[in-house]
Amino acid sequence: MANNDWKDRLGVVFSTNPDYQYSTDEIEPQATLPKTEQRLRVSIEKNGRGGKVVTIVRGFVGTEDDMKQLGKFLKTKCGVGGSVKDDEIIIQGNLKEKIVTLLKADGYNNTK
Repeated sequence: MANNDWKDRLGVVFSTNPDYQYSTDEIEPQATLPKTEQRLRVSIEKNGRGGKVVTIVRGFVGTEDDMKQLGKFLKTKCGVGGSVKDDEIIIQGNLKEKIVTLLKADGYNNTK
Protein backbone atom coordinates (compact mmCIF):
# COMPACT_ATOMS: atom_id res chain seq x y z
CA MET A 1 0.00 0.00 0.00
CA ALA A 2 3.02 2.29 0.39
CA ASN A 3 3.30 2.57 -3.42
CA ASN A 4 -0.27 3.88 -3.62
CA ASP A 5 -0.01 6.74 -1.13
CA TRP A 6 -2.47 9.58 -1.79
CA LYS A 7 0.14 12.22 -0.93
CA ASP A 8 2.14 11.21 -4.01
CA ARG A 9 -0.89 11.89 -6.25
CA LEU A 10 -1.84 15.37 -5.07
CA GLY A 11 -1.58 16.80 -8.60
CA VAL A 12 -3.95 14.22 -10.16
CA VAL A 13 -7.60 15.23 -10.07
CA PHE A 14 -9.45 12.20 -11.43
CA SER A 15 -8.96 9.20 -13.69
CA THR A 16 -11.73 7.06 -15.21
CA ASN A 17 -9.34 4.30 -16.24
CA PRO A 18 -9.63 1.43 -13.69
CA ASP A 19 -6.13 0.18 -14.60
CA TYR A 20 -4.48 3.58 -14.19
CA GLN A 21 -1.15 3.43 -12.37
CA TYR A 22 0.15 6.77 -11.19
CA SER A 23 3.88 7.20 -11.60
CA THR A 24 6.21 9.97 -10.52
CA ASP A 25 9.38 11.22 -12.14
CA GLU A 26 11.69 10.57 -9.23
CA ILE A 27 15.25 11.72 -9.68
CA GLU A 28 17.88 9.31 -8.47
CA PRO A 29 20.41 10.91 -6.15
CA GLN A 30 23.73 11.40 -7.86
CA ALA A 31 26.57 9.28 -6.55
CA THR A 32 29.20 11.20 -4.64
CA LEU A 33 32.38 11.80 -6.59
CA PRO A 34 35.70 10.99 -4.92
CA LYS A 35 37.37 13.89 -3.13
CA THR A 36 40.08 14.19 -5.78
CA GLU A 37 37.47 14.68 -8.54
CA GLN A 38 35.32 17.28 -6.74
CA ARG A 39 35.56 20.82 -8.14
CA LEU A 40 34.62 23.02 -5.20
CA ARG A 41 34.42 26.82 -5.41
CA VAL A 42 34.72 28.87 -2.24
CA SER A 43 33.47 32.46 -2.27
CA ILE A 44 32.47 35.29 0.04
CA GLU A 45 28.99 36.88 -0.09
CA LYS A 46 27.36 39.73 1.77
CA ASN A 47 24.34 40.66 -0.38
CA GLY A 48 20.91 39.81 0.98
CA ARG A 49 22.22 38.65 4.34
CA GLY A 50 21.56 41.67 6.53
CA GLY A 51 25.11 42.97 6.20
CA LYS A 52 26.63 39.72 7.49
CA VAL A 53 29.50 38.11 5.60
CA VAL A 54 29.29 34.40 4.80
CA THR A 55 31.59 31.96 3.05
CA ILE A 56 29.87 29.75 0.48
CA VAL A 57 31.15 26.42 -0.87
CA ARG A 58 29.60 25.45 -4.22
CA GLY A 59 30.11 22.69 -6.74
CA PHE A 60 29.79 19.61 -4.52
CA VAL A 61 28.61 16.63 -6.57
CA GLY A 62 27.00 13.90 -4.53
CA THR A 63 24.27 12.95 -2.13
CA GLU A 64 22.70 15.43 0.26
CA ASP A 65 23.88 13.40 3.26
CA ASP A 66 27.50 13.61 2.11
CA MET A 67 27.13 17.37 1.57
CA LYS A 68 25.71 17.76 5.07
CA GLN A 69 28.60 15.74 6.45
CA LEU A 70 31.12 18.02 4.69
CA GLY A 71 29.25 21.08 5.98
CA LYS A 72 29.35 19.74 9.54
CA PHE A 73 33.08 19.05 9.18
CA LEU A 74 33.77 22.62 8.03
CA LYS A 75 31.56 24.21 10.70
CA THR A 76 33.22 22.16 13.43
CA LYS A 77 36.77 22.91 12.28
CA CYS A 78 36.05 26.63 11.92
CA GLY A 79 34.08 26.83 15.17
CA VAL A 80 31.20 28.74 13.59
CA GLY A 81 27.61 28.14 12.50
CA GLY A 82 26.23 27.63 9.06
CA SER A 83 23.83 25.59 6.98
CA VAL A 84 23.55 23.34 3.95
CA LYS A 85 20.79 24.20 1.47
CA ASP A 86 20.20 24.72 -2.26
CA ASP A 87 23.37 22.76 -3.14
CA GLU A 88 25.50 25.20 -1.14
CA ILE A 89 27.39 24.97 2.12
CA ILE A 90 27.05 28.30 3.93
CA ILE A 91 29.56 29.08 6.69
CA GLN A 92 29.19 32.20 8.84
CA GLY A 93 32.04 34.68 8.59
CA ASN A 94 34.87 35.52 6.22
CA LEU A 95 36.77 32.21 6.40
CA LYS A 96 37.66 31.61 2.76
CA GLU A 97 41.38 30.96 3.25
CA LYS A 98 40.81 28.67 6.25
CA ILE A 99 38.15 26.66 4.42
CA VAL A 100 40.33 26.25 1.31
CA THR A 101 43.18 25.05 3.53
CA LEU A 102 40.89 22.60 5.36
CA LEU A 103 39.47 21.24 2.11
CA LYS A 104 42.93 20.71 0.60
CA ALA A 105 44.14 19.01 3.79
CA ASP A 106 41.10 16.71 3.66
CA GLY A 107 41.89 15.63 0.08
CA TYR A 108 39.82 18.01 -2.06
CA ASN A 109 42.48 19.04 -4.60
CA ASN A 110 40.42 21.05 -7.11
CA THR A 111 39.45 23.87 -4.77
CA LYS A 112 39.37 27.53 -5.81
